Amino acid sequence: MKDMELPPQMPLRPPGQVMRLARMGAFFPTRLSFLRVLTRRLSQDGARVTRPLWEIDAEGFGRAVYAVRFGGHDYALVCVTQPLADEARSDRVIATAWDAAFVLHDGLPDPADIDRIAAAAPLQEAGRFTARDLVLSRANKSVRLWSHVVERLREGRQPDADFVNRIGYLMRTTAVYGNGKFGIADRGLIADRPGLGLSFMAEMLTVWLIRQFTLDLVEHVGGARLDRALARHLGIGNATGLGMAPFLVSHPVLLNNWMMVRETALARARAVDEISDAQAARVLRLAQRAGQHLAQWQVPEAAHQARIDALRADWAWFQRDLPGALDRARPFDGLIRASEAQSLDLQELLVALVIEACPDLVDGLADCLTDPFGAPPPDFPDTRALGDAARAACSWALDYDFSRQDQTAQFWYVSEEKLEPRLGRRHEEPGADRESPLFVARAVQEMLADLPARPEPLGDFLARHPRHLWAVERVAVARACPYSEIRDNLLSGDCLPIDMLRSKLAMFGATRFDPKSDLWTRVTLAQGAPLAEDLGTERADDWWLPVLT
Repeated sequence: MKDMELPPQMPLRPPGQVMRLARMGAFFPTRLSFLRVLTRRLSQDGARVTRPLWEIDAEGFGRAVYAVRFGGHDYALVCVTQPLADEARSDRVIATAWDAAFVLHDGLPDPADIDRIAAAAPLQEAGRFTARDLVLSRANKSVRLWSHVVERLREGRQPDADFVNRIGYLMRTTAVYGNGKFGIADRGLIADRPGLGLSFMAEMLTVWLIRQFTLDLVEHVGGARLDRALARHLGIGNATGLGMAPFLVSHPVLLNNWMMVRETALARARAVDEISDAQAARVLRLAQRAGQHLAQWQVPEAAHQARIDALRADWAWFQRDLPGALDRARPFDGLIRASEAQSLDLQELLVALVIEACPDLVDGLADCLTDPFGAPPPDFPDTRALGDAARAACSWALDYDFSRQDQTAQFWYVSEEKLEPRLGRRHEEPGADRESPLFVARAVQEMLADLPARPEPLGDFLARHPRHLWAVERVAVARACPYSEIRDNLLSGDCLPIDMLRSKLAMFGATRFDPKSDLWTRVTLAQGAPLAEDLGTERADDWWLPVLT
């Protein structure tokens, strides 16, 4: 923009409104979600996907390599598939065998690299990896849909569209590991690279390439080409549990930046004074697409389906006034204000729609979806300044009474066997002495209770109370980063981890949330995303809330 002038914006929604679990559990993907950013930038970069190796037999077993040059660097996905007995197929992290395993490799692998990865990838955590292995993943087939698609293609027919829509993926991942886990490359090695420098770009590139592999694989086994509309509607499933939830607490600056980007995008859209007839027509088309998406979003559990059905009905009602609202001054602001009397689900769906309608205003914000500087130092001159900052920046943390058992009912810990986060019942089970630090509100209260009546140097206070250092650091972050904390008590018996999962998965770009409990969910990633052949076309960045038509 001329002279770096920023576009006008309305005030951001306050953190006390945004950073509540009930609202975060209603988030939808936006054009600033990581998968959308990835495919947009792949397309802008002129990326092209090649397949230098395809050693797959007629039943679909073997190995393959996909290569792509992105941001001036070469990357390759090494894929390994193997026979798997039905009884060994599991979404659980304790599984030890999978239909397929994958490694995103830094550079183009030579034959020795491929042999090494092909031997190690199926072992996953038990394998040996190097600093050139960026991401490790595994996936299982959706056996019903896989078998159906193969059978239909072998008969010279296309698969049933309703069945494709109902399942939505040929394989689902049970883990996509990055950032140094199990000996693979640390994120620091790629943090400054064009393309992969933003949050989770390496993982999203892996998922997108896995999706391309599954489509090529089913066409190879079926001996025929899928209809392109059906192919685009097939994403990658994912089963996600508690392992994802603590990330939002342990990376407060990053969480703040993600939310600031999202809220700034909304604030810019709300400041638009008027829109053209062409823009209004596009908004109406997007709203219609959202309604179709809700109609096609079906889950087996009755309570969750009832929530989707209620949103679909509310959305249809809200659409009736949409044409008139778009003719008014500041149309998007008016829509957001009008939605505040409606459900959180409708409010957040509308937020995603409004952001989608303003690409020129919001797309550049994607550069801020990272944390290049880290946490600010806790540079409080004395304990009085610390207390003032805590009561101002963490006032929400003072709302809970931790003398009540229901407010301390749960504790988070890491399982010894699989090193994965878990939830325990504090007053019913042992293990609270190994509690993970997700108790921000309680820690702030305990720190404030120990502050001396008269101010003293912070160092003296921490020398006597070293356990409060973590709370002091959280206050320093909250003072500088207003969206850094989930403003709920994560120890409460009423805390629903599924809300934490949905908010993060929506940032990834996931759709078709299918909760299996309050602790884990299935979702679909890259559904509607461009195929490799679509890069460079309009399809590369027009797949918000995909529908099968």
